[in-house]
Amino acid sequence: MDWCPLRLSTPEKPHVFGGRAIFERLGRSPAPDGRVAETWEVSDVDGDIAEVTEGPLAGRSLRDLATRFPDELVGRGWRGDRFPVLTKFIDATGPLPVHLHADDADAQRLEGAPHGKTEAWHILDARPGATALAGVRPGVDAGTLRDALARGDFDAVMRRLPVRPGETIYVPAGTLHSFGPGTLVYEIEQTSDVQQHAMRHHMEDGSPIGDGEWHRNLDMLLAEWKPDPRPDFQPGLRVAVTEDVERVVCCAGPYFALERWRAAAGASIRLPLPTAKVLSNPGSAVRVSAGRWSGVLEPARTLLLPAVLGEAEIAGPADVLVGYLPDLEADVRAPLAAAGYGPRAIASLGDPG
Repeated sequence: MDWCPLRLSTPEKPHVFGGRAIFERLGRSPAPDGRVAETWEVSDVDGDIAEVTEGPLAGRSLRDLATRFPDELVGRGWRGDRFPVLTKFIDATGPLPVHLHADDADAQRLEGAPHGKTEAWHILDARPGATALAGVRPGVDAGTLRDALARGDFDAVMRRLPVRPGETIYVPAGTLHSFGPGTLVYEIEQTSDVQQHAMRHHMEDGSPIGDGEWHRNLDMLLAEWKPDPRPDFQPGLRVAVTEDVERVVCCAGPYFALERWRAAAGASIRLPLPTAKVLSNPGSAVRVSAGRWSGVLEPARTLLLPAVLGEAEIAGPADVLVGYLPDLEADVRAPLAAAGYGPRAIASLGDPG
């Protein structure tokens, strides 16, 4: 196999909360007509499985590569039925539905799905005064929650948090949540599309949901709801790699880690690849090299870097996001402890063990 960085097909979702920010504020091109709420940058979700779009592996699906060549693509002895990480750019020009995602056990028991979904949001841009809903207030029980959701009175039971660019929130499965309006997000999550929401309309096209379906949705939401998680935004933990290169660990847990790397002009990020890494670009175009391959990563676009490549180099100036399935001790706890961070600071990243 002739491995190189992989450019993948990226489904674009025109959900009703979307707009034009991914194209007009991040600079993604080409821009389609109409609104786009989400671009699925790396997806192995059934029905939206990415395919390689160029190079020697063009036409191969991500599912095929992950299951047939797990050591070369994912690395570290990983085995699974699909690529483990899903990433998206999300334009919440309008508010997202108030919703949640089942955990693994509930997804299997109630949804017939192999995986649930823990996720994290990294805020790329937000208008002044933007907020998010994340978790319920202490003391709210299932009956109180259902009554408030039925009235659409979300603030009576949910925690409303300020949203600031550059911050990240780790959202465990089962946590009721929403963000928007006026918020632009990069999201990393488990590879799953299970969700239950509390709205009276479909998020895909805004069409109304009938009473019977809506009450069944509320029943399922409450069956999958976890009352305890009350996550908060945090700025990440910064590590100076060199004088001109900075690594920020934005969040970490057993399902994924997300980092933001920056390099000054004339410097380079040397990104080790003990495992596959999703390289997404919220900034200006950058040049990426790995082995004999060299190419430009355009704004709001993504490369999947296979583990077999060993290392990738990103030439500065650069401001990029890196997502991956971590070895929490080797990738997160040990280097952050060596940089002087204590257990409490490291725990703020989400679920680093």
